[in-house]
Amino acid sequence: IGGETIHQGMVEKINEAIKEKDTVGGIFEVAAKGVPVGLGSYVQPDRRLDARFAQNIMSIPGIKGVEIGLGFGYADSFGSQVHDAIYYSRNKGYFHKTNNAGGIEGGISNGEDIIMRACMKPISTLLNPLGSVNIITKKPSKASVERSDICVVEAAGIIAESACAFVLSDALLEKFGGDSLKDIKANYKSYIKRI
Repeated sequence: IGGETIHQGMVEKINEAIKEKDTVGGIFEVAAKGVPVGLGSYVQPDRRLDARFAQNIMSIPGIKGVEIGLGFGYADSFGSQVHDAIYYSRNKGYFHKTNNAGGIEGGISNGEDIIMRACMKPISTLLNPLGSVNIITKKPSKASVERSDICVVEAAGIIAESACAFVLSDALLEKFGGDSLKDIKANYKSYIKRI
């Protein structure tokens, strides 16, 4: 919240915004655990799992940026430092020691936790309003004072969890089909046995 990462610091930042009649934004993280390998598509852009997550999270009002896994951290690194090397052991099968891809590679879930972060801007309705223009007189005026939440980052994170659950449900049904839970489970078990 407002650049603070420790709970007490976040509370202080929100209290500061309340005192100043301002608002504050922040970053939240959503993690999806236990996602099966193979959801999504590398073939069609609109079926890429990362694109679907990004669209659903970006559709939440006030969200201005989304990253999956290391996200923007890739920008200032060499590939050899950030790509997830593949390993094999008899006990684990194929695995990665890192999860910089955030559980999605090539638009498809890779079986690791899917980790997403989103940035929410401070709410624009301020109790100490910004300058504006009267649309009738065209003269400078203050924006209307409405009720204002100070920080809704936590609420946006909960909404994002639900949005991501819909994406995963849709991708799961797309992959395993069926019109009953019994059929979906049977298709899933058969798939897991095959891979």
